[in-house]
Parts: sequence; C-alpha cells; structure tokens
Amino acid sequence: MNQLVLIALKRPYTFVVMSILIVILGSLTILQMPTDVFPNIAIPVTSVVWAYAGLLPQQVEGRITYLFERFLTSTVEGIKYIHSHSYYGVSITNIFLQDHVDVGRAEADIVGIAQNVIKALPPDISPPMIMRLAPSSIPVAMIEVSSDDMTPAELYNLAYMRIRPLLVTVPGIVLPLPYGGQPMQVMVNLDQQKLLARQLTPSDVHSTLMKQYLVLPSGDVKIKSTDWIVLTNASPMRIEEFGDIPIKREGNAFVYLRDIATVRLMGRVQQNAVLVKGKQRVIIVAMKSTEASTVAVVDGIKEMLPRAQDVVPKGVEIRLLDDASTFVKDSIKDVVHEMLTAGALVGIIVLLLLGSWKATVIVWTSIPLSILTALIGLHALGETINIMTLGGLALAVGILVDDATVMIENIDRHLEMGKPLEQAIIDAANQIVVPTLVATLCIAIVWLPLFGLTGASGYLFKPMAEAVMIAMIASFILSRTLVPTMAKYLMKSQHHERQQHTTNA
Repeated sequence: MNQLVLIALKRPYTFVVMSILIVILGSLTILQMPTDVFPNIAIPVTSVVWAYAGLLPQQVEGRITYLFERFLTSTVEGIKYIHSHSYYGVSITNIFLQDHVDVGRAEADIVGIAQNVIKALPPDISPPMIMRLAPSSIPVAMIEVSSDDMTPAELYNLAYMRIRPLLVTVPGIVLPLPYGGQPMQVMVNLDQQKLLARQLTPSDVHSTLMKQYLVLPSGDVKIKSTDWIVLTNASPMRIEEFGDIPIKREGNAFVYLRDIATVRLMGRVQQNAVLVKGKQRVIIVAMKSTEASTVAVVDGIKEMLPRAQDVVPKGVEIRLLDDASTFVKDSIKDVVHEMLTAGALVGIIVLLLLGSWKATVIVWTSIPLSILTALIGLHALGETINIMTLGGLALAVGILVDDATVMIENIDRHLEMGKPLEQAIIDAANQIVVPTLVATLCIAIVWLPLFGLTGASGYLFKPMAEAVMIAMIASFILSRTLVPTMAKYLMKSQHHERQQHTTNA
C-alpha cells in the first residue's frame, strides 16, 4: 500500500489521467446504464395457460389442471412449488423454479411435457401458451386509442393490426393484446324461426359452412413450358358473398345462408370494456422486459407515437394515458438531491474542522470520483441505476470522506513538524495505512451478510451492498493515490508559508 503513495508522488500525471478517465467512463456509464425504480428481480417463474372454451372450473381442474400437474412433477426437475388456478374455460399453472436452476432447460422440459399430456386431455384442445414471468416485467405505459366515429371492435382491430406492430419495435417492450374491445370476425346470426321452418339446426349450418369454407392446396399442373399452381379456394372474398353459400337442397331449390341468417363483419360479444371519461376506448398496455430500462422503454414509445398517428385514419387519436417513467425520474431525482445535500454538508463540516479550502477541495474531490467508480463497477456487474443502488451511495457519502480526511489531517500535522512536503506526505501515509485499511474493511465487511439473502430481498439489497463496498474500496485507493498527488501541488503554498513563519520566528 505504501508503494502506491510513492508511485503517486513520482508519477502524478498518471493518477490525474486516471481521475479524468473515471469522470469520462462514469459519465458514459450513467448515460448507458438502465434506469428503474428497483433492481431486476429475476425469480424464475414459468406460466402455462390452457384454454378450452365452455368447460366449467370444476371440470377444468379435474380434466386439465390435475393431469398436467401430475405429468409435470414426474419429469421436470428443479421445481420449488406449483401454484395453479382453474377458471371457466382456462387453466393457469405457475411453476416456481428453484434458484440457480437452468431456466432454459426447465422450460424445454415443460414444453415437452405439455406436448405429451395433450393426448390425455379433452379432445381437440389446443397446445398451451407457455411464457416466462418476472416481477421486473411490469406495466410502464398505457396508450389510449380513441375515435368518435369507430366502434370498439374497429378500434381494437386498428390497435392490433396497425399500432401494435409499430410499438413492438421499441427495444425492451412487451405488448399483450389490447383491452377494451373484441377482434373483428365474420358473425353469422341465425334466425331461429327460419331454421325451424326449414327443419335445420345450428349444427347443420356449422357443418355445412366447414365443408364449404375451404382453402386447400391442389398441387400443380405442368402445361408445356409453364408450371401452373392449382389452388382450391372456396372462401368468399366479400361479406356479401357469404349469403350465397348453399346450406340445404329442397327439391330443385336450395336454401342459402341468407335465407336463414344475416352475415356481418363485426366484433363478437364484448366481454371487457375500458371507459375513459365515460367513453369507450381501447387501451394498449406496454410492459418492459426484465433487463430493459423503464425510462428507455417509455422514451421509445413517445418517439414511436407520431409514426403511429400517421398510419391510422383521420379522427383516430393516440395518446399516452399513463407513464411510469415519471415516478422513476422523480424517485431518482429525490435520491440524487439527498446525495448532493449530504455531499455539501460533508464539505462544510470538513471546511470548518480543517480550516483550509484547499484541503476541503482535496477531500471533496474524492466523493464524486468514488461514486463514479462505484457506478462503473455496478454496470460491469450488470446492475442498474435504481433507488437501492443510489440509496447505498447516498449512505456511503459520509463514509467516503473518512480516508481522505484522515490523510489530509495527518499530512497537515507532519507539515507542522517542519518536515519537507513530500516527506510529510510519505510519513503521514505510512503512519495511517493500517488503521484506515482496517476501518475501510470493517465498514465494507458489514454488508457481506446481505449477499446471503435469498428471494426478492436478496435481489433488492445485494445491489445496495455492492454499491457501498465498491465505493469504499475506491475511496481507500483514491486516498493513497489521488489525495497525495493533489496535496503535493495544492498544499505547496501552505508549506512555504509555514516555512517562512518558522524562519521569521
């Protein structure tokens, strides 16, 4: 450790350049580091969603959820516990995996089991939707799509087909389906009296439509030098043509679909509604991925909204209804304000006790450099700028000045003994190296137990411990390198004044 002081005195420009690099790299790190409220909480959870329309919750539990859980626990390794819900026509199974398990391998096993269990489930059930859940994947913005001339179904179709594909291109964004409407589809509204008059049932109409509404590949036909692709397409291209589909033959006449039903392009029966100021709207909820920054995702959405406004018809308004980045920025601003306040108070106290503005500048310079070094280290460890890491740095502000303050005060004491400046710096550094090292390690080691925390608390408090420990180590190294370098030049005039005073005496 003493060699650092000697190197700093012999090669002062090296550590000046090092300080400049810390400022540059720290500034770039602040611009590049993701910004969020809390650290990333990467608890491994996989959700499996089965859908089977019309099945009662009791039947969903017995015929889908129970069977899938039995298959799951017999094959997949690393399961901590399973939390399942059975609803009307929907089964949701949340699989909580153990910490440090290979999530990719576990999800591959879950997908394989889901494909095998389909044979034991009710007939014609679709494969499940399997997705990874994370507490850090939270809603960050809500986009409202409104129009006074369009129906909720038309707004939903517009949001799903035009607006959502644009927003998906924002880095780090996760977009569920829109809320507040139903997708557009061809609706066949049967007339019960006309069905009875023609001795037809809804199942007859359904089976006939399934036979008539076909798009089949028929291969190709090679005629001379041309290879013609043949396509069997019985699907009507316009809504009006659906009425011409024959349903039943009565003698020499046919019963067409238009005789027993009306066909329209419309949304199905609406099951959810979003009201904004008493009017129906369509809402797109934007979420962020685990590693993404809330501020970056919201900024990307704001940049994309003008483009989305250009691709929608006139009369449609798109606006940002809710913005979580405001809360993030306010939280970060409050913590930074507290850090600056603490730094200012520390500087005032040091000035009052040491009685020299030059010594105060040397001590105060170590605070931002230590904080920037801690941010660089946190970025290298994959952490983000959040209230936990900034809170740790705010807690460390008062501690960061200890090493530099003790160093400057001891240098000043050796100067009063009449020693040359460089000799005073070396003797002062050698005298306090062990006490300051022990004090720094004692403060840093207090935070080690936080690394033993598991679950959400571990993800929350580990970044705080890392911030404090890196800042403390950086402060100690700067007190052995930059502080002697600055003292060599800034305290030179003070040394000359004392020598003259001693000579005159």
